[in-house]
Amino acid sequence: MAKLEREIEIKLKVTNAAAARRLLRGAGFGVRRRRMFEDNTVFDTPEFAVVRNGGLLRVREAGRRATLTYKGPAMPGKYKSREELEMRVPDAQIAGAILNRLGFRPVFRYQKYRTEFDQVRVHGVVMLDETPVGAFLELEGAPRWIDRTARRLGFRESDYITASYGALYRQFCDAKGVAPGNMVFAAGDGLTR
Repeated sequence: MAKLEREIEIKLKVTNAAAARRLLRGAGFGVRRRRMFEDNTVFDTPEFAVVRNGGLLRVREAGRRATLTYKGPAMPGKYKSREELEMRVPDAQIAGAILNRLGFRPVFRYQKYRTEFDQVRVHGVVMLDETPVGAFLELEGAPRWIDRTARRLGFRESDYITASYGALYRQFCDAKGVAPGNMVFAAGDGLTR
């Protein structure tokens, strides 16, 4: 099953996953998709042609589901808005092997636990992402819905984050004075499940 659409989203930094769940429940959101571990591998050419053009080519493995995604360059603005082409693939390793044969190579790997929340008869979704660099809410939907939902959750426009997880990881590494590698969980990281 393939999905072709324009993605419009923002991220919001939250203190931790437990506080975010309470906040969402208090605002009338219910779990749409239960918490699931995601392992993402970003691919690019040796010259980084995809990233230099503002795109993203990714293979995601989440449970038994594997997805191949291309994201185009983001449009300037207060939201991250860009083309998203996505399709399920039967096997993440085979998808990665095909990309390798076509001249792409893995350049970055990132992991997260994601829980999706929504409201009945409302077109928009909130994702709670627990990552090695902190917890974030990702609001995806129409701009008016994003603004209304962010306000309802107690956030302002100045809290909006449009950076990718790769960019947030690099900022985190710079702040800690460590060399970036892959944004993956360490064994025994103590992350609240």
